[in-house]
Amino acid sequence: MLLVNPFKDKVFRMAKRLLVSTEEAEDATQEVLVKLWNKSESLVDYKSVEAVAMTMTKNYCLDQLKSKRASNMKIVHNNFTDREASLQQKVEDRDTWNWVEKIMNDLPEQQKLIVQMRDIEEMEFEEISKILEMNESAIRTALSRARKTIRENMIKTHHYGIG
Repeated sequence: MLLVNPFKDKVFRMAKRLLVSTEEAEDATQEVLVKLWNKSESLVDYKSVEAVAMTMTKNYCLDQLKSKRASNMKIVHNNFTDREASLQQKVEDRDTWNWVEKIMNDLPEQQKLIVQMRDIEEMEFEEISKILEMNESAIRTALSRARKTIRENMIKTHHYGIG
């Protein structure tokens, strides 16, 4: 399991992002890790075991979502609020993050995934391209559109106080 330890948290975060439920994300992570373990001998040929794991996670979670007809996703990001920030700053940060989360929930599924992988998981475009089976320019375009939507909605929120 040393092969997957460095990125098992990324697998969990992606599963949590897609499935929302912590329990379901834990189950998904376990399923993916078991599949990886069972394929460990054939994985030597893969260039990036992490990319394979992320692809498996995406596919498993999307299958779970299709079977449930669930569509609401949740952003998981633990490092948003600075630990040394004042209480006022923490409240403002949490409020801002909640608005971003709400706006992201209204994005098309593909854009949600791309923002999650690029801006939250900080993955490279090449990795995202392999996982989503899209070309990099399409990913950049979708990311740009998603960021623009988020930015425009945040501007409206700050100007009017509500979204």
